[in-house]
Amino acid sequence: MSSRRIGRILLGYFLRGLLLVVPVTVLLWGLWKALSFLDGIIPVDVPGLGLLTLLVGLTVFGWLGSTILYQPVAEFGEEVLKRIPFLKTFYGAIKDLVEAVLGNKKRFDRPVLVRMALGSDIEKLGFITEDDLAHLGIAGGKVAVYLPHSFAWSGNLYIVPVQNVTPIDARAADVMKFVVSGGVAKVDDDAH
Repeated sequence: MSSRRIGRILLGYFLRGLLLVVPVTVLLWGLWKALSFLDGIIPVDVPGLGLLTLLVGLTVFGWLGSTILYQPVAEFGEEVLKRIPFLKTFYGAIKDLVEAVLGNKKRFDRPVLVRMALGSDIEKLGFITEDDLAHLGIAGGKVAVYLPHSFAWSGNLYIVPVQNVTPIDARAADVMKFVVSGGVAKVDDDAH
């Protein structure tokens, strides 16, 4: 065997090792940093106790938010936030986003394929978030479509003609997973 061939084989093994180790390392590093950050919010000498306290505290606040005791406090806090100009806009947007993703008013539940230009074959996956845009002064025949970015938790909102939108017969969670992964995540066949 020549030294070039051995070099190519070793380089192949090295690259294959990178493909296996780097994603796992990045994931573990990200988890470690996130847990360290969360654990550091409530500084306690016992590792993990700060994170546990934070999780229990958030759960208790969630429980209180479901009871009659918390409602007056929540309404007062919301009123205060609504009176501060910049915070009012920021708080409202964040609250609506959290409600759209986690709450009762789920908005990313209608996956669609969007033709990006008339006569073009280029299409993007997205989610219809609003059918009626009259409150914005936009004439009928258009819808709001959110197009998430790959490898990020961000995206863009486009206003497109209804005829450019094709509903997809797929679970919204599978479509979001596919887009966010850059198209590499596989959809479970048994999930349909």
